[in-house]
Amino acid sequence: MPETRCDSYYNATINDETQYPRLESELRVDVVIVGGGFTGVSTAVELAERGLKVAIVEANKIGWGATGRNGGQVTGSLSGDEAMVKQLRNKLGKEAENFIWDLRWRGHEIIKNRVNKYKIDCDLKFGHLHTAYKPNHMQEMQKTYDEAVQRGMGSELMLLSKQDIPEYLDTPLYHGGLLNKRNMHLHSVNLCIGEARAAQSHGAMIFEDSPVLDICDGALPVVKTAHGSITANSVLIAGNAYHKLARKKLSGLLFPASLGNCATVKLTAEVAKAINPHDIAVYDSRFVLDYYRMTADHRLMFGGGTNYSGRDSKNVAQELRPAIERTFPRLKGIDIEFEWTGMAGIVVNRIPQLGKVSDNVFYCQGYSGHGVATSHIMGEIMANAIIGQLTEFDLFADMRQIRLPVGEWLGNQGMAMGMLYYRMMENFR
Repeated sequence: MPETRCDSYYNATINDETQYPRLESELRVDVVIVGGGFTGVSTAVELAERGLKVAIVEANKIGWGATGRNGGQVTGSLSGDEAMVKQLRNKLGKEAENFIWDLRWRGHEIIKNRVNKYKIDCDLKFGHLHTAYKPNHMQEMQKTYDEAVQRGMGSELMLLSKQDIPEYLDTPLYHGGLLNKRNMHLHSVNLCIGEARAAQSHGAMIFEDSPVLDICDGALPVVKTAHGSITANSVLIAGNAYHKLARKKLSGLLFPASLGNCATVKLTAEVAKAINPHDIAVYDSRFVLDYYRMTADHRLMFGGGTNYSGRDSKNVAQELRPAIERTFPRLKGIDIEFEWTGMAGIVVNRIPQLGKVSDNVFYCQGYSGHGVATSHIMGEIMANAIIGQLTEFDLFADMRQIRLPVGEWLGNQGMAMGMLYYRMMENFR
């Protein structure tokens, strides 16, 4: 039996719930995609638009996993960017910095254009503030701002001082920030469902309640479920932290981390306007940060406190309430109506992992908490690779990844110890 959707704000406000059938036959297609989250669905849209016969096979519901459990922020904070630049210099030389800079904004354009093209109702809004938790964090923001101005983005960014913050947020916490008008925030589940329907409009077949049991390799790989199978020219594994397929190839590369999120009861329009007058999304500058925004119906959605042990937090609301009240003192005692967790796929060096299990079986995973935009970028790259345009895919597939030669449990404990180190180093940053 499939697992029900989690008790999240997103799932309580789905525009139109999906009712895709279970796979109960033997089919033949061009591409099978395992996983109905942003990576799988975005890749399916790209391929179906180009005329390929595509099938998505999802164990539960479209958008059930991390896609439907995140903070809904679309930012240019590409995970592992510095590590990627270092490795890409060997192949791209001085163009490595330009490639990564352009890459970090590509997901924004894909999402924005797709929402407009397919009329997807997902509460898409613009505006994001990266806040300085300490005075010296402003040095990093100044550096980012200067680069953005140099690259022609000056009209979309604004560097804020401590004195400017009250105009944007009713909080005593921050020492300034970087306002970005290109960055966005949205309703993740409604976006993913809308994209799935876009893929279906171009002929893609979608199956829910269809966990994949095995992928039989060969000249034509076969994806098998309990009740059916699909033979294809190519397969994409896009389950991120929610699958256990191809463990011989993929074990030790990616580790699940639990992200906690919650949403308050509806605030009055006056209170919502008072605490966040420009309706922007926010995250702060710490290694383990808080992130939040207003929903379309005037709730505060607030996330943070990543748990790197690989286990879900037991009481998300209790854990996040002190941070909410510290950020917005006027919300002290506010009722929290929704709380949920989700597993992000964390990579040691934070570089997204693209590659092949075999000649015809691809995988794409590991966005380390920056998945909304990155998954759409990677969906485009994976679609190109599947039809034989391998240039960008090869750049990522050839990057050196760190494999921990231990089981998942030990790997997660190592990740947790590493983040404890970074929390301690925060005192000196």
